[in-house]
Amino acid sequence: MATQSGKHASEVGMPKKELLGEALIKSGLISKEQLQKALKRRAQVDLPLGSILIEMGFLSTEDLLDVLSKKFGVPAVNLFKLDIDQSVLDQIPADKMKQYKILPISMEGGILTLAMISPQDFIVISDLEFTIGKKIRPVIVPFFMMESALNLISSDYQNGLKGDDIAIHALSEKTQAHTAPQIEKLLLYFIKTGASDMLLTAGAPPAIKIRSEVQRISSSLLTPVECEDYAKQLLDQDQWEKFLHNNELDIAMTYPNIGRFRMNFYRQRNSVSISIRHVTDKIPTLNELKLPAWLRDYALKPQGLILISGPAGHGKSTTMNAMLDIINANRKANIITLEDPVEYLHKHKKSNINQREVGRDTESFAKGLRGIFRQAPDVIVIGELRDVESFEIALRAARTGHLVLSTMNAADSTAIIRIIINMFPANQQNMVLMLLAEALVLSLAQRLIPRRDGKGVIIATEKFANSYRVSNFIREGKLHQIRSQMEGGTEEFSSLDASLAELYKKGIIEFDDAFKHAINPLFFRELTKVKA
Repeated sequence: MATQSGKHASEVGMPKKELLGEALIKSGLISKEQLQKALKRRAQVDLPLGSILIEMGFLSTEDLLDVLSKKFGVPAVNLFKLDIDQSVLDQIPADKMKQYKILPISMEGGILTLAMISPQDFIVISDLEFTIGKKIRPVIVPFFMMESALNLISSDYQNGLKGDDIAIHALSEKTQAHTAPQIEKLLLYFIKTGASDMLLTAGAPPAIKIRSEVQRISSSLLTPVECEDYAKQLLDQDQWEKFLHNNELDIAMTYPNIGRFRMNFYRQRNSVSISIRHVTDKIPTLNELKLPAWLRDYALKPQGLILISGPAGHGKSTTMNAMLDIINANRKANIITLEDPVEYLHKHKKSNINQREVGRDTESFAKGLRGIFRQAPDVIVIGELRDVESFEIALRAARTGHLVLSTMNAADSTAIIRIIINMFPANQQNMVLMLLAEALVLSLAQRLIPRRDGKGVIIATEKFANSYRVSNFIREGKLHQIRSQMEGGTEEFSSLDASLAELYKKGIIEFDDAFKHAINPLFFRELTKVKA
């Protein structure tokens, strides 16, 4: 800036400000090559250098804050670690915050601490001190943090600002959306939101699923090249070549310092798409999952067939692994699993547990099951029953002293039996009914329903346990009578509708969310006493 005499500051003896890039190199935080790459990037997008260096992974947020503080001679503040009360935000109108890129963050002793991206803008500081009648203490924050916070303010935030919300929103800021976010940042954001899935597909921004609804991140549309690059980062060379050969692939992987994920890679319109689900490292207990305690007794049965059903994404695998952990902790058994992919990693407890992954440890479920009896199993876990041969082996195992657990996609606990029967030719169906009547121990159906308070989901279950009476129904193929005669609730059968109604009457879920999952809508309305 020129002085009144028309000379530059350096010409009148004033110290020349050191550029941020120079300061970072001098501090040893970045290299000259990294600075050149960042400057090249800045020529393409309208972002400050510090934000670009962080986006490219060349600089940490804490290091940037330290350098900015030294450069401007004021404290630096990490908005991601700060909660701001609404009464503090009310000190300055939202339009002024947005205009000047400022944010009030605390008030103490009549002094307002003001976050700024230009803390030496004394004209703005003087103007605000006069307008609000308070002394201002400026601090500095990086541009991308300020943009994230101000965008939340402009979205009618009325309950103050939480640092976690600012951090989460920072990933989705349009000011940072000129290129695809790094996969590490996407995975961290995914976990932070508590979403069930993340979806990466060409022609759309990255998206997450919350309460079974797709929510897109405010980012640029992903290109086919970017989606393919994500896949190459997530897969090793052998997996990538297998994907190229089959055009689809399921894997489970642990991403360092982030978490474990189940991932499905597939092609659409000749480009790569990726579906990602977060799998917790800790195997949840029945109590943590809000599953009925009586499931423990069934998990510890010495033999028979246990089937867990429900739509995709409703926690079947998690329930099965919780039951498997009970077996592992309480029985001295040899457990063999066949999974596609292996999601939860079990440790040997009282049992020996051998987890085999389809595609890596065995070619297919059917092939893995053909030789399973030679592996001396006591408990057999099949990730999903998909074909006639696998069903036949599972039924034979359940009838010959083995406990078999598996999952299926089915609407309810009795529909799963109809699906099994219909997989076989007509001349074999009576035989299969006889085998099921003898082998079945429990058919459990479940749904994950959004909680009314917005804090995640809660499980609703349907129990269909075998008994002398149920066995007769199955042998005679009278599955429709099970629901009609036992719908009101018996020791062997408790309906999904009753579970949904109980959750609704307790105020845990909304009526509409429950109703859409009801098996018998009229019966559900009777239970809830809500008229159409």
